[in-house]
Amino acid sequence: METIRTGDPGLFGPGSVTWQAHSDPMMWIAGIRALYLQALHPRAVRGVMENSDFRRDAWGRLLRTAHFVGTTTYGTTDAAEQAGARVRRIHRLLSATDPDTGARFGIDDPELLLWVHCAEIDSYLHVLWRSGFPLTRARADRYVAEHRTSARLVGLDPDTVPASRAGLAAYFDRVRPQLAAGADARAVDDFLRRPPVHPLLVPAREVLWRQVAHLAYASLPPYAHGLYGRPAPAPAVVTRRLRTAGALLRCVPAQVRWQLPPRHILSAVARLGPAARPAPRRSRTP
Repeated sequence: METIRTGDPGLFGPGSVTWQAHSDPMMWIAGIRALYLQALHPRAVRGVMENSDFRRDAWGRLLRTAHFVGTTTYGTTDAAEQAGARVRRIHRLLSATDPDTGARFGIDDPELLLWVHCAEIDSYLHVLWRSGFPLTRARADRYVAEHRTSARLVGLDPDTVPASRAGLAAYFDRVRPQLAAGADARAVDDFLRRPPVHPLLVPAREVLWRQVAHLAYASLPPYAHGLYGRPAPAPAVVTRRLRTAGALLRCVPAQVRWQLPPRHILSAVARLGPAARPAPRRSRTP
């Protein structure tokens, strides 16, 4: 039987639900869903619009987010803590204009950090579960609880962060009155449907990317569809499409998928040994 080598397992480690779940290729669709959801908080999306090159460098933003998730999941403890420190340092320096009052507010506002965190964790969990990733209810709750660690990294008090699916649901019920699809959210929606690409890649964008973005949008909760004003297929249809996409993407051998830069998983396996390879079947256990 393979054993984990003595070494730094990082903040989560191979025994965590996070270690298994974040290796799944459906995380990319979940990440796009998170962007759609995050954009519905007017102050949060204004902070993005005023402090990033989202329109000019959206691909870079997506890749930087993926790198942060990969580092905090599979990197050493020191690498994860350094990544969190960089994020906190950047947030402390930034501010934006409130779309309602015109007042300036800090990007490190705990309310905004909590919204971004919960939208991400809800999206990751929702898409993975609905697409057929093997999870029990107990392990889904454990996944949410584990991510109080990632919340700490971005500057939140873990005790203020939901620790279960029920806690997440209660949080969204509480925050829903603050959500709206203003001009900034619609700019995000427009970008995600038609991101700028090289002219030679326009056909691929129309055939592939729009299908991915549409599926991410369709997986949003009904209230989000209502705010954006665009309908989505029936829930059963969306679930069937998510499961089909998951089945197709999971057919790509893991060793091929993990070769993509920056190869976080392969680095973790090299550090901890073959037993550290993510194996989603482990998520079926309590």
